[in-house]
Amino acid sequence: MKTAYDVIIRPLITEQSMEDLDIKKYAFVVAKDANKIEIKNAVEEIFDVTVIKVTTENVDGKKKRNGAYPMGRSASWKKAVVKLSADSKNIEIFEGMA
Repeated sequence: MKTAYDVIIRPLITEQSMEDLDIKKYAFVVAKDANKIEIKNAVEEIFDVTVIKVTTENVDGKKKRNGAYPMGRSASWKKAVVKLSADSKNIEIFEGMA
């Protein structure tokens, strides 16, 4: 059985995710095998908020050169963007970033 902390790996801090804070959208790096229901339950449990919508995206690793030998890749990962309800409180992790 996975805990909420096994599903949510870390918050994703990018320019785009910082622009979406005012409309209560937050981005996270999540476990590759996590589905939308598990992500929703984990965010609600950890941050005590109400999630309306979850969108996910599998991000392929970038190609990297290792000298003259064949190309390698950085690790692939999964991204989740959660939309909170209007009456829900903000997530404190992102407060000082914007």
